[in-house]
Amino acid sequence: MTKTSTARQPQNDPNRTGSLNRARWAVMRALLGTVGRASAGIRIGFRHGFDSGSMLDYVYVNKAGGFPVVGHVIDRVYLNAVGWRAIRARRELLKDVLRKEIARRGSSGGRDGADGGVRVLDVASGPGRYLQELLAEYGPGALHVECRDMDRAGLAQGERQAAERGLTGISYAYGDALDPTPSTHAPDIIVVSGLYELLLDDAVIATSVARLRGMLAPGGVLVFTTQTRHPQLEFIANVLPNREGVLWEMKCRPVELAEQWAGQAGFTEVASRRETVGLFTVTTASR
Repeated sequence: MTKTSTARQPQNDPNRTGSLNRARWAVMRALLGTVGRASAGIRIGFRHGFDSGSMLDYVYVNKAGGFPVVGHVIDRVYLNAVGWRAIRARRELLKDVLRKEIARRGSSGGRDGADGGVRVLDVASGPGRYLQELLAEYGPGALHVECRDMDRAGLAQGERQAAERGLTGISYAYGDALDPTPSTHAPDIIVVSGLYELLLDDAVIATSVARLRGMLAPGGVLVFTTQTRHPQLEFIANVLPNREGVLWEMKCRPVELAEQWAGQAGFTEVASRRETVGLFTVTTASR
């Protein structure tokens, strides 16, 4: 007697797995877009983009908000996500790095005359809360900060915050970080924080690093961040919209590659430090 074999469905059917994943992400997007909006942070993300300066400013404050009880609970879980904890740790490391770079240039900034003081340019600042915090640590004229961004809402928010704090020595202007206009006074320090993580083309970043070197004052330093890993990349790329309203894709890179770009651009004394959560590095590169 001949046995008849029955065809079996492969255990790892890619079509079935893909369908399940798409369904799972669709459910999560639906939940986040409905119940999740009870959280103030998630509402900001849907309004301005989860990668926007306004979103990062809210993450920096780290105070749960939203509808009473339920919204606050959701918001606290949201703000405690590993990526946002790393963002806050990155901010503290960035401020520490900038303090050291400012100190290297002396309390007067190493400049003479009316233009004295260290000049800092952040080419993709958003509201620039961390720069306001840094500026408040120094006396009048010791530090001049220029904040640029293409997010006009974030710039307006930063201007309001600076005015409320009575800060002088900080200005806000619309500007494209990848096609920057030279400053009237060449900056001593240029900062690129949280931008290169959003760019998927390595060549674009390498070109930006080289271009920013040409904008620095002699002896100036470029300070930029790199995301080396992130355990929630798949979730973010399938659930969270960015400032352009499309799903937010990020790219992780080894810090050695970032340092290589700086070296190829002609920078010297290239060094990196990692924040305490372990997702980001801050690199300094001297002209």
